[in-house]
Amino acid sequence: MNTPTLPPLIGMNLDELKAVAANGRMPSFVGKQLAEWLYDKKVTSFDQMINISKKNREWLATNYRIGRQAPARHSVSSDGTVKYLFATDRGPGVEAVYIPDHDRATLCVSSQVGCKMNCYFCATGRLGFKADLSAAEIVNQFLSIPPEPAPGRARMQPLTNIVFMGMGEPLDNFKAVRRAIEILTAPWGLAWSPKRITVSTVGKLPELKDLLENTQVHVAVSLHTADSGERQAMMPAQKAFPISSVVKLLKGYDFSHQRRLSFEYIMWRGVNDDIRHAEMLVKMIEGLDCRVNLIRFHAIPGVDLHPCSEERMLMFRNFLNSKGITATIRASRGEDIDGACGMLAARIPNNG
Repeated sequence: MNTPTLPPLIGMNLDELKAVAANGRMPSFVGKQLAEWLYDKKVTSFDQMINISKKNREWLATNYRIGRQAPARHSVSSDGTVKYLFATDRGPGVEAVYIPDHDRATLCVSSQVGCKMNCYFCATGRLGFKADLSAAEIVNQFLSIPPEPAPGRARMQPLTNIVFMGMGEPLDNFKAVRRAIEILTAPWGLAWSPKRITVSTVGKLPELKDLLENTQVHVAVSLHTADSGERQAMMPAQKAFPISSVVKLLKGYDFSHQRRLSFEYIMWRGVNDDIRHAEMLVKMIEGLDCRVNLIRFHAIPGVDLHPCSEERMLMFRNFLNSKGITATIRASRGEDIDGACGMLAARIPNNG
């Protein structure tokens, strides 16, 4: 009988799928067929695997499950952003956010239920850590986003980008995240270019070094202030992984070609939005081929911080640009459904 306790097939790489076939006394090529059905054709049942014999499909169904899980709920923003809640048995669930933007469509995926980093300004961090997601649970977010957000709505455009910027610190669950990246980019998997994938991190070492050396995905570092004391007050991870050590590591890698390095900088009124902070930032990242994404702060309950003015953001951006640093102000998306940066806390209003 196929039950949720059976191991999932999604989340397995090609060698593991070949081992599954071997365990069922099937030819080795069945492993490749399984990969094609799971990741290319995105099937949801063994009966759909029509080039695998009925006997072998029955064996697979007795010993494994596909591992696909549809979103439990979703909510649609006035700007077209869609936030999905995926149920887990370890806490409140996790969220993935679909963000359409002209000819682009980005999926923001989660890597943990909650987060250990406890950043003061982040709703996810304030949940606390509940559990790591498996590679299957991470990949499922990509595979199970429906082509339409709800009956009768316009069809969603195909995904062009994936960002590991949802719930959790990706490098704190690096084994599963790295496996998910392998599945997303391998020719036997989803065959995405790694240049369509970005991993965001507070700068957890040595996992960041591993990510840089063993993948080609883009990297986004959550910086928010170049003042180490301020950063530690906002981001406890600063104590274990000082931003100075993170920047020193990054300066050992080449970002002058297709691979992109960015720094995420949430701006708070009267905290990090003046010229002094801009000058500190310029000095810190001098010599790095990178960009800075300036992000509007989205208020969350219990946090005594406020968004800075549009004029301050423009001043800050223009100063960075004048110093040869590419800086942009990120458009805020999905705030009305708690889907914007720093707001993910497994809360889905019933407006889908």
